[in-house]
Amino acid sequence: MILYGISVSYYTGKLEAYLRYKGMPYETISPYSKAREILPHTGAIQVPMVHLNDGRWMSDTTPIIRYFDSEQPGPSVYPEDPVVRFIALLIEDYGDEWLWRPAMHYRWTYEHDRALLSRILTDELMGFVKAPRFIKLHRIAKRQRTNFVIKDGVTERTQSHVEQGYFNALSNMTTMLQDRPFLLGETPSIADYGMMGPMLRHFGQDPTPAEIMRNEAPAVYEWVARVWNAEQGDSSAFVSTVPEDAAPMLKELSETHLVQLKANAEAYGAGQNHFEMNVQGCQYQDMPVSRYRVWCLEQLRKEFSGLPGDAQQALKDLLTYPEAEILWQPDIPARSEYDVEGRAPFNKAINVYGKGTPD
Repeated sequence: MILYGISVSYYTGKLEAYLRYKGMPYETISPYSKAREILPHTGAIQVPMVHLNDGRWMSDTTPIIRYFDSEQPGPSVYPEDPVVRFIALLIEDYGDEWLWRPAMHYRWTYEHDRALLSRILTDELMGFVKAPRFIKLHRIAKRQRTNFVIKDGVTERTQSHVEQGYFNALSNMTTMLQDRPFLLGETPSIADYGMMGPMLRHFGQDPTPAEIMRNEAPAVYEWVARVWNAEQGDSSAFVSTVPEDAAPMLKELSETHLVQLKANAEAYGAGQNHFEMNVQGCQYQDMPVSRYRVWCLEQLRKEFSGLPGDAQQALKDLLTYPEAEILWQPDIPARSEYDVEGRAPFNKAINVYGKGTPD
């Protein structure tokens, strides 16, 4: 298969870690010089995208991994226990959609990180652009910082909270890794791959957050390498119940990511382009509404509603935080009307930011 991705990409790293674990060969190609060729098949140019040998195109790491896991031999990365499985999916979504903000902040706010990543992305993506290199460097840095930091709610008022979110993730992961090699067992689960998005190619490699990880959370630094080098065994060895040491992470993701999902969905339902949210006492303003994240909330609620009653009650007993009620409350704030036929990852994708259609 061909993997259209970027060597320093959040989600490309997540998918590559999974493909390595499954022993699935792939060739990586930078997508942007071929954007006109790719776009009609995928609906959006958001890495990674996969072109299978049979001609089909795939996008969005969450449904890509789910599809591959259902088709490939060997142990699954999805725990069999319904409660553990749901928690794994919840952690994946937190890694995908909440830690994105601090990951982009560290990369594009700090001068040394910004200079390094501008050089990498310019050389990797913009070779076909006819412009002096210094202009391309400036364009990359300005575009990324404007679109994914400033316009994503990172201001002087919120920066300390954004950074604290990274420290909290490191602390909570360290707690979960004290007694086992992976977050939910002896082999990696979808929770590990969700957290590899931010931890591998951003926090684990960009100069400023990587130094923090090495000094403050060496167990997480070691875990990154362990997941990257993981090999399949004969069977998946996951915990049979959600361990008590997961409680701090569940509290954190409830107070942050689930607040974001609810506020975003309410704004989308009201036809707004931006929204405000109060997260752990920090007020975020002018946040961009994301139709895709409305769909993420729908998927979590769909998973929850499909569980047997005893599993639902067990999850309610675990997720005792008021913010978690959005997962099971009777009325959803809005509906995305995205991928209503359930074709992902073979559907046409939409941009994570914005309210656009997949056309």
